Amino acid sequence: MKKWIMWWGFILLLTILSAGCAGAQGSAGPRGPAGPAGPEGPQGPAGPAGPPGSTGPAGPAGQATAVPAGAEYVGSSTCSGCHKDINDSYIKTGHAWVLNPVKDGTPPTYPFTQIQNPPEGYTWSDISYIIGGYNWDARFLDKQGYLITDKPGATISDTTYLDQWNFTNPILGKEAGWVTYHSGAPKLTYNCGACHSTGYTPQGNQDSLTGISGTWAEPGVRCEACHGPGSLHASNPRGVQLFIDRDPEQCRRCHIRDSSVTLNIKDGFIDHTDQYGDLSQSKHIILECVICHDPHTGIVQLRKDQAKPQTILTTCVNCHFKESQYQNSTIHPNIAHCIDCHMPRIIKNAWGGSAKYSGDLRTHVMAIDPNQVAQFSADGKTIYPQVSLDFACRGCHVQGGKATPKTDQELVKKANGYHTKPTP
Repeated sequence: MKKWIMWWGFILLLTILSAGCAGAQGSAGPRGPAGPAGPEGPQGPAGPAGPPGSTGPAGPAGQATAVPAGAEYVGSSTCSGCHKDINDSYIKTGHAWVLNPVKDGTPPTYPFTQIQNPPEGYTWSDISYIIGGYNWDARFLDKQGYLITDKPGATISDTTYLDQWNFTNPILGKEAGWVTYHSGAPKLTYNCGACHSTGYTPQGNQDSLTGISGTWAEPGVRCEACHGPGSLHASNPRGVQLFIDRDPEQCRRCHIRDSSVTLNIKDGFIDHTDQYGDLSQSKHIILECVICHDPHTGIVQLRKDQAKPQTILTTCVNCHFKESQYQNSTIHPNIAHCIDCHMPRIIKNAWGGSAKYSGDLRTHVMAIDPNQVAQFSADGKTIYPQVSLDFACRGCHVQGGKATPKTDQELVKKANGYHTKPTP
C-alpha cells in the first residue's frame, strides 16, 4: 500500500515539474488545404406561388436553323395567298419557267412567249415537260421523261433532227426556228432537276418516268427553292420565319455548272454555263448578286415593262461616278450605255453571230483591256480574262453594224485613256 502511494506521488511530482518547464505558445502555422465538401443538406421549403397567369423570365434564344425541322413543301400557290404582289412579279421571271409540265395535252402559257408546236412527229399529248420556253429556247421531254432527240420510233439516229426551239433574236436578225441539240442521241436522261425544280432529291423518278433522274416537289424554281419548305411558316407566319440568304453562294448553286471556274468555249463564244462562271474572272466577284439583282423581278420582265426602264437595283454610276463624268467621244454618251461596252454578249445560249461579235447573253467580266483586240486565243480554245475590243467595240463598229467599222489600231487608240479627261 505504501508503495502505491509513493508511486502516484512520484507521477504527480513529474507532472508539476513538466508544466513548470513548458515554454510560451508559438504563433499559428499556415492554413492547411481545405477538406472535402460535406454532403448536401436537405432541400428547403418551396417559396410562395406567383399570381395566377404569371410566367418567369424568358430563357436565352435558341440557335436559328436554316430550315425549320419538320417543314414540308407547300407549293408557290400557297405562298401567293399572303405574298400576292411578290408572286405576281416573280411569276414573270425566267426562274419560274425553267421546267414546265404539259397537262392534258396543253402546253403552258408563258408571260412573253409562246411555243406553237412540239418537235416534228410529236403532238402535245406526247410531251411530258418543256425545259425553258421563257425567252431564249425550249427543249422537250417525251412521255417516258427522256429528252427528245429524234423522231418517234426512229431506229436510225438522225444527227440532223431539229429538236430545240429558238425564239426570235432581233439583235442578231434571227427568226424563230428549230435547231439541233444532241440530235440522234438515244435515251438521253433528264438529270437537271437540281437546278430546274423546287425541293429536288436525286432519288427516284419524277411521275414514275424512267427518263427523269430524281424527284421534286414542284417544277421550276419557285418560292421554296430559295426560301426552303414553308409549311411551318404558312401555319404560323409570325412564329416561324422564312429562310433568307443573300450570300452569292445561294445563287451559285445553280448559276454555274460545276465547281470549276474554267469557261467552256464553243463556236467563238462562251458556252452558256450561266453568268456566275465568268463573273468569277471579274473583280465584281466580291459583290453580292442581290446588290444589283432583285430576285423577285427579272431583266427580261423589266425590259418588257416600258414603265420600268431600269433593270437593276444599283447602276454602274453608283460606284463608277468618276468614270461616268468623261468619255472620249461626243457620240457614245447619247447612244450607248455602260453595259454595251463593259458587258457585251460574249455568251451564247440559243443564237450567236460571230460576224457581229454578239451572242445572246451578256458577260459579267466587265473590265476592258484597251490593248487587247481578240477575245480568244488563235486556236479558239482559251478566253482572255478581260473584255476585248472585238466584243467591246465591234458589236457596233463592224461591217453591217450600227456604226462605222474601225481598224484594230483605231480601236486601241480610242480605248486607251477613254475615261481619262485631258489636262487643260
